[in-house]
Amino acid sequence: MSVRRMVAKRAGNRCEYCLSPESFSIDSFTIDHIIPSLTEDRDAPDNLAYSCHNCNNRKQDDIVALDPSTNVPVPLYHPRHDKWPEHFVWSPDLLTLIPLSPTGRATISRLHLNRIGAVNIRRALIALND
Repeated sequence: MSVRRMVAKRAGNRCEYCLSPESFSIDSFTIDHIIPSLTEDRDAPDNLAYSCHNCNNRKQDDIVALDPSTNVPVPLYHPRHDKWPEHFVWSPDLLTLIPLSPTGRATISRLHLNRIGAVNIRRALIALND
């Protein structure tokens, strides 16, 4: 199995940041280097995340971002090491992500996880019962 297929399968063919399904994207997803370093571990499976273009382009090479509530730098969400429910919860209508931690706030802000395109995809998925 190719590395790309392994990463996609592990992610359930969803972006590991905004959770959008690849099947609803107009572009193929990318492989994000969670920690973009120059070491030999850069391409290790534990350092790779499946990512939509929007999240990947907004994350770039960052591993920290400012918490918008405190203006203090905090780590961005790490799909391999962090537990999603410790940092995010869905709004009651399931359209937006609500942060539960400084990492959640910084990640939602830096990656624009509640951007209109992501919200619209979520709205369509709810309408389709997916």
